[in-house]
Amino acid sequence: MLNIRQILNRKTLAILSSFLFIHSIVAQVSLPKNKVLVYTTSAETNLRISISDTLEFKPQVQPKETETAIFIDTSKTFQEIVGIGAAITDASAETFARVSAESQKKLLESFFHPQKGIGYSLIRTNMNSCDFSSGSYTYVQEGDKDLKTFNIAPDTLYKIPLIQKAFNMTNQNLKLFISPWSPPAFMKDNNNMLKGGKLLPMYYQSWANYYVKFINEYEKLGVHVWGLTIQNEPMATQRWESCIYTAEEERDFLKKYLGPTLFKAGLSKKKIIVWDHNRDLIFQRVNVILADKEAAKYVWGIGYHWYETWTGGEQMHDNISLVNETYPGKNLFFTEGCKEVFNEAKYYNWNIGEFYAKSMIKDFNYGLTGFTDWNIFLDEKGGPNHVGNFCFAPVHVNTQTNEIIYTNAFYYIGHFSKFVRPGAKRIACSSSRSSLKATAFKNKDGKICVVVMNDGDKEINYMIQLGNQSVSVKSIAHTIQSILF
Repeated sequence: MLNIRQILNRKTLAILSSFLFIHSIVAQVSLPKNKVLVYTTSAETNLRISISDTLEFKPQVQPKETETAIFIDTSKTFQEIVGIGAAITDASAETFARVSAESQKKLLESFFHPQKGIGYSLIRTNMNSCDFSSGSYTYVQEGDKDLKTFNIAPDTLYKIPLIQKAFNMTNQNLKLFISPWSPPAFMKDNNNMLKGGKLLPMYYQSWANYYVKFINEYEKLGVHVWGLTIQNEPMATQRWESCIYTAEEERDFLKKYLGPTLFKAGLSKKKIIVWDHNRDLIFQRVNVILADKEAAKYVWGIGYHWYETWTGGEQMHDNISLVNETYPGKNLFFTEGCKEVFNEAKYYNWNIGEFYAKSMIKDFNYGLTGFTDWNIFLDEKGGPNHVGNFCFAPVHVNTQTNEIIYTNAFYYIGHFSKFVRPGAKRIACSSSRSSLKATAFKNKDGKICVVVMNDGDKEINYMIQLGNQSVSVKSIAHTIQSILF
C-alpha cells in the first residue's frame, strides 16, 4: 500500500488523469483488530475516499504543548444520527431516465450502496412541482377543493421509479421525507404557484388533506414516507414555486389542521419538521411554534438551510447552537443546501467540498441529527429547471455522452455518509488547533469514526488521543480524512 508521501509524489499523474471524473471509492473493508484505518480525499492526489494508512494506537499519557491533537472520549455521547442523504427532485429523476442503463447502475451504486458507494440513508422529494421540475404541476384539477381528482401520475413517470430503485439498493433502509414548495394556485391569495403568495384560510383543511392523500398514494406503491416538512422556505418569495407563512401562521396551520389531520388519518408516526428555511430566522420561528404546547406536541424537529450565506457573511451556526440549548428535546435537521449556481468551472473548485465539510462538522458538533443535500445529481446544464434557476450539484451527468462527473463535494459528503451510519451517536471530540476541523461518532456496531479536515495550505501532523493511547496521522494540505477504529 502506498503511504501518503508516495501518493503526494504522484501529484502530476493525478492531475493528468482528470481526477474529478474518476470514481474510485475503496469499498469499506473489515476493520483489523487493534488497527486504525485512515480514509483520505486530498486535492493534490488521486485519493478519493481511499485507504491511505493502516495505523495502530500506542501508549501516550500527555501530549506536548507543541503537538497538534484531536482528543476524543467515547464515554461522552450526544445526539443520535438519523442519516445523511440528498433530494431526488424531478430534475434528478429526469436526468437519470435520460442516461444509459450502465450509467444508471453506477449512479445508484455511487450514492446508495453502503460498500461500493457512499451509503446515503436519507431522501427528500417535492410534493407538487418545484423549481427543479420541467414545469409547474399539481395532483388535482383547478378548483378541486375536495381533492376528488387527486392523482400522482406526474411522479410515476420518473421520480417514483428512481426512488424505488434507491430503496431497493439499500434493502429498504432509507428514510424519505416530503416537502411542498406551493399549494395549487387556486388555494392561494395570488392565484399563482410561483412568486410567493399565501394559503387562503378557506383551504387550510383541503391542504392538510393533500398531505394525507400524497403519503397514502406513495405508500400504496411501496414507497414508505418517514416524515414531512410543512413548507419549503416559508419566508421566501421566489420566482418559482413558493408560499409564505409567518411563524404564527405556520404554528396555527400545524396545530389546528395538519397535525390533527395526520393523526386522524393514522399517520401520527410521521415526523413533522417545521421551518425548513435558513439559520438566520430559525430561533424566532422555533420560539413562536414551540411556545405553544398544542403545536409543539406535533413537532419532531426543526429543519434548516444554509442560504443565509448567499446574501453575504458567514454561516450562522451559533443560532443552531442556541436552538439546541433552548429546545434539546427537538431534532435539528438540515433539509437543503447547495453551494453555487451552475458553472462548469466549479467542477474544479476544491473550496466547494470544504464548504460542505466545514458546515457539516460545525452543525454536527452543535447538535445536528441529519443532513440532506439539495439535488442528488443534475444534468450537464445544472437542471432541468423550468425557471432557469440552474444549480451546482456534487455530481453532474452529461445526458448526451453518459459521462458522470464526480466533484470533490461528492467525496467530502461521503466521508460522513459512508462511515457515520444511522443510529450512530456523536461523541466528545476536541481539536487543539483551529487549523483542524473535527467531529467524531460511535456507530451502533461499536466502530468509531473521526472526521478531520485540513482546509489550509500546509501539511499538518497530528495525533488522535483516546484515553492513554494515541495514533499519529499525517494530513497534507486541503485534505479530509475519516479515521476508523
